[in-house]
Amino acid sequence: MKLYEYMAKEIFRNNGIPVPQGRVFTNAKGVRDFVAQIGPVAIKSQILSGGRGKAGGIKFASDPQEATEKARELLATDLKGLKVDLILVEQKLTIEKELYLAITYDGARRKPLLIASAAGGVEIEQVAEELLVKRLIDINIGLQPYAAREITRQLGLTGQIAKEVADIMLKLYQIYRKYDAELIEINPLVIADSQALAADGKMTVDDDAAYRFEKDVPLVEEKTTVEQRAAELGISYVELDGEIGVMANGAGITMATLDLINEFGSSPRNFMDAGGGSSREATASALEILLSTQPKALLINIFGGITRCDEVAKAIIQVKESIDIQVPMVIRLVGTNEEAGIALLREHGIESYRKIDEAVANVVAFVKAKGA
Repeated sequence: MKLYEYMAKEIFRNNGIPVPQGRVFTNAKGVRDFVAQIGPVAIKSQILSGGRGKAGGIKFASDPQEATEKARELLATDLKGLKVDLILVEQKLTIEKELYLAITYDGARRKPLLIASAAGGVEIEQVAEELLVKRLIDINIGLQPYAAREITRQLGLTGQIAKEVADIMLKLYQIYRKYDAELIEINPLVIADSQALAADGKMTVDDDAAYRFEKDVPLVEEKTTVEQRAAELGISYVELDGEIGVMANGAGITMATLDLINEFGSSPRNFMDAGGGSSREATASALEILLSTQPKALLINIFGGITRCDEVAKAIIQVKESIDIQVPMVIRLVGTNEEAGIALLREHGIESYRKIDEAVANVVAFVKAKGA
């Protein structure tokens, strides 16, 4: 379960990690008075997605009137398919230096992993490997002060700032353990007015442990509107930002389909495991969800085990006759009664393939031709 930035920062504050002075608002009322007290501010949309700044989700204001106007503007927008219901208004910092600090779990080594860098303020994937400091932590002894001091030296920090950053590392690890976090990240950890503060905060906690700290961490709904709709229908669905809408019947086959789409030079619009149902209603609901995201093409990849391919084909034909599908649709059917299923589809002008690479190559070709 991901936490909003303001939730992570509240946990930071309660555990001794300095954060900028700020307050959460659900509407613009009260913003004017708050800004009048603290001066220039950053107004930050609270959504469970990265890249808010690039998407226009963070704005700055120098006076109460400007802050009120920008707060109203942010609260009336959608960012990356997510409605902005909350904003964090906090003191604008005069930043001298930006660092990166995170603790996650290394599954291969079965240990917590601390990652630090003197190149903060950008996505960690963009930071060169040689600029990262990584240290595995033995949970039997935890993160020791000497190790934190060694990491600050590797980051080129000295004096009082080095002490403050080392202390933040130790407290961050304590939070990581206390809340059964899967990821805890400060990006950037800033030096502002000769003090180290968490200018941003990200936390992902283990859902199975949430009952232990429910008072500290209220339940957060992570799904987009489309994902919520799919969940209500019992469909496993994750919204992505690609071109091709994908439906398959099984998590493994779906992931393999997404990988192939990338391999052939395009990108998936979603992950959808529609399960084993082949009824018209189930198929129609799945296709309606895919079409609502406005993909450039559809790819349906069905392996018929208990689900018979001819029944799937009949359902697709019925749906196509009742729903106006304006984008190319490519289908791969293999398994029980596949020949009958393919024949049915072709009778209705729907191309179907037995080999997934042929199906992916054709749907990608449709997308590229459309974009040419």
